[in-house]
Amino acid sequence: MPPTTPDNIPGLVLGKESLLRLLAGQPPLVEELVAPEAQVQPNGIDLTVREVALLGSSGQLGDSEAERRLSQAMPLTFDALGWVDLPPGTYLLTFNEIVNLPQDIMALGRTRSSLLRCGVALHTAVWDAGYSGRSQALLTIYNPYGFRLRHNARVLQLVFFRLTEPTPHPYQGIYQGENK
Repeated sequence: MPPTTPDNIPGLVLGKESLLRLLAGQPPLVEELVAPEAQVQPNGIDLTVREVALLGSSGQLGDSEAERRLSQAMPLTFDALGWVDLPPGTYLLTFNEIVNLPQDIMALGRTRSSLLRCGVALHTAVWDAGYSGRSQALLTIYNPYGFRLRHNARVLQLVFFRLTEPTPHPYQGIYQGENK
């Protein structure tokens, strides 16, 4: 049995040193970081804005894959200085970074507190063990005055958890490899 180290204790949130080791691996835990020194935090990795889109159609979710219909995304354009002004509402946000989770790590995304203090939230799902892709989140602007967002801004902290054992069935859903 291998010795217990912070990198192999199940159930723990991975700290900065463990994250740095995993970022140096192949494939890296997260690739295409815009500003690694700013994005790697004590308890996670910040993800940044690649694209913001309006939802341009209804969606549908039934009890089978055949009944799933995703809403159309209509990308917005950042101005010449990299900003986009967003009125209150809901948007689809795509991150710059590609996440590569091994079979013994899963992640949860949390809105950065600066957004919350501006009346803005990101809604995310679970990043399952074995997932690899450039993820998306739902950006909701509750502030009645709107919100101004810059391309490459850090908006979400991804927190990584070591599983009690590697999953024998890593993620293989329709979002595997998305937006690469």
